[in-house]
Amino acid sequence: MIRSRLVSFLSSSVRIANRVNQNPISVSQQFSSSKFLQLNGAISSSGPAVGSVRAYSSLLALNDLRDNPGARKQKTRKGRGIGSGKGKTAGRGHKGQKARGTMKFGFEGGQTPLRRRLPKRGFKNPFSFTFQPVSLGKIAKFINAGKIDSSELITMKTLKDCGAIGKQIKDGVRLMGRGADAIQWPIYLEVSRVTVRAKAAVEGAGGSVRRVYYNKLGLRALLKPEWFEKKGRLLPKAARPPPKQSDKVDSIGRLPAPRKPIPFASEKVHEPLAA
Repeated sequence: MIRSRLVSFLSSSVRIANRVNQNPISVSQQFSSSKFLQLNGAISSSGPAVGSVRAYSSLLALNDLRDNPGARKQKTRKGRGIGSGKGKTAGRGHKGQKARGTMKFGFEGGQTPLRRRLPKRGFKNPFSFTFQPVSLGKIAKFINAGKIDSSELITMKTLKDCGAIGKQIKDGVRLMGRGADAIQWPIYLEVSRVTVRAKAAVEGAGGSVRRVYYNKLGLRALLKPEWFEKKGRLLPKAARPPPKQSDKVDSIGRLPAPRKPIPFASEKVHEPLAA
């Protein structure tokens, strides 16, 4: 396409030169009265043709764009005759297991496959839990910055909204005792797990820590209640903990996220009646 346009452009320049040599006065008058401008041998393509010559502003056009040779490789068509080179057996050869069908993934012809030659190492516990840790020092830092209100109940949603913990909370939050000296006022928290040091520090300052249970759906309803509103669903009810976890939690989680703590039931000591 580019070659044809070069030929037409050169032929047009030769024709114009011949006309100028034959009748220079008439051709000059024709070009002076014309509205087309010719600079360095290029004539605007938007205007009409001068005489029988077409004018082009460029040798390239959108319909001339092509990929480089070999950039797009055609798909091999198998079984379409011997002339294609992939006919008859279609590159599979004669007979044999590979010519007739396929084997399962990892099959090595009958010898012990690689997945069985390598030894096993360790195991993955399907009943394990992954809790995201948060320290008391970090909570105290956010309280001093005004991002957490210490007068209200601090839940896992509160910690997530203020940025004290990440957004990817898999099974819950574990309260750690690092920076326990920064807690000098009573705070009330509801988390999944708590260490002995953290619990002693919070209770020593006059606060309380309650271990609550949320299953996967309940934890989503606690952290992202807007997801259920967007889907047009109701918040699920809080689930009870399984028997093996009943001794590791203090109560069932509440939905939606609570703002007031639940006081622990004080144990009453019954004194024997005096005779």
